[in-house]
Amino acid sequence: MIVTILGSGSKGNALVIECEDDRILVDAGFPARTLVKRLQAARIDPRSISALVLTHEHGDHVAGARVAAKRFGWTVYATPGTIAGVSGLADVAPVPISTRESLLLDTMRISNVRIPHDATEPIALTVESRSSGARCGIAYDIGHVTPTLQAALGDVDALILESNHDAHMLRTGPYPRSLQRRITGGKGHLGNADAAKLAAALVHPGLRSVILAHLSAENNTPEVARRAVGTELRRAAYKGALDVAPQDTVTRFTVTRTTRVQQIDLF
Repeated sequence: MIVTILGSGSKGNALVIECEDDRILVDAGFPARTLVKRLQAARIDPRSISALVLTHEHGDHVAGARVAAKRFGWTVYATPGTIAGVSGLADVAPVPISTRESLLLDTMRISNVRIPHDATEPIALTVESRSSGARCGIAYDIGHVTPTLQAALGDVDALILESNHDAHMLRTGPYPRSLQRRITGGKGHLGNADAAKLAAALVHPGLRSVILAHLSAENNTPEVARRAVGTELRRAAYKGALDVAPQDTVTRFTVTRTTRVQQIDLF
């Protein structure tokens, strides 16, 4: 399994998962033209993507979904709440998915679990290669960690995890109190400290890669997030790779027993 994160942050989120010759896109949070440019920078033909899975309806996850899906013929999968929340998505005949059953594609099994976020029906995902059994967890836009989420991520080989903000930087930063309360209010975003606790709790011998995602440009830095999460991972005797997915750089890694991470400059 190869995972290519096209960018992650408040300005847009999208990633490609490849198993054998099959590719899916998870979220399309950039305008369609930007999404195509990022795919091309990663040397991925948009027409090679067979499906688009949406985690929720916020713009930084769906901005290019309708236009790109219609242009390239992608099948769109999302929860009924997300489908209802994306204007015009009915034009591409999206397929509803449920937390009660997995989505079976030719080479992948995609499972989802509800998460606490201020969207209609948001989900986190696990994607499993049906041939190798390699599993990748994708969990961002999380207000707080639930037992159901932690259990769903319990045996992944690679974890893409939100580490949105540093608590001190958020309190002393430029955001108004109302926005700060929204971020920390239980249905907002996961901070570094909680991300660190969850990552440490998920450590097991098969976990070989942790990628921190959806970092705030105003209330976090890659160094601060990496230090906070890395400290807890070391205490949990984690032996794998720890990296950060930037907003404007493509991050690619292979989900195997030994995980490689590389970054490709977009500009």
